[in-house]
Amino acid sequence: MSQALLEAASDLARLTGAVALAHYRTALAVETKGDGSPVTVADRDAERAARAWLATHFPDDGILGEEFGETTGTSGRRWMLDPIDGTKSFVRGVPLWGTLVAVVEGERVLAGAAYYPAVDELVAAAPGAGCWWNGRRASVSSIAALETATVLITDDRTFPTAAQTAGWRHLAETARIARGWGDCFGYLLVATGRAEVMVDPIMNPWDAACFQPIIEEAGGVFTDLTGRRTAFGGQVIATNAALAAAARASFDV
Repeated sequence: MSQALLEAASDLARLTGAVALAHYRTALAVETKGDGSPVTVADRDAERAARAWLATHFPDDGILGEEFGETTGTSGRRWMLDPIDGTKSFVRGVPLWGTLVAVVEGERVLAGAAYYPAVDELVAAAPGAGCWWNGRRASVSSIAALETATVLITDDRTFPTAAQTAGWRHLAETARIARGWGDCFGYLLVATGRAEVMVDPIMNPWDAACFQPIIEEAGGVFTDLTGRRTAFGGQVIATNAALAAAARASFDV
């Protein structure tokens, strides 16, 4: 079943991303949602396409999507959809955005896929089935010193506490490179060995769920900032294995 769900998540991420890509770098009206984040017709069209596909292929499963909320199912499984993660990048014509798909049972992630249409990269994984990057096995890096590491964040202004902000600053100052290659793109870079640490102070389940198996099956560690192994903690730190303890120690407050 894990292989079948892995393939389904990958197919759905590609399909949804293709719908979003058709709107990329076109003239779009940008609305502001209640939480202050932007949304466009591209987000909505892409999620509608994903929901239609799921209605055909997994009609008994529930759905939780960023744009259209929750649809209950009867199977005990839910699909989590973020049609465009990184809408702020999307609307500025920056290619660091992606389409995220996960299928979960409770808080156990059964499979996850992230597709980056503007750069045509797909990374997907399921527990026990490996992590796959455009058809080949993906692996985190082996860099074992923060002083030679690349650390990433979406927005360092959004930590809920001063202590966590200070923890990030310590991590960034220690690392060789600190960048804002954020949103979903940072997790792609960690899973494929092009960066070592990705931190997100604020995460919804549809932002995070797909990346738990992706990072773990690539040999990395995926937790919230307290070190709890979960995609449902509201915050995320994803690392390679060698730097897991050192990176998380910055946030031990």
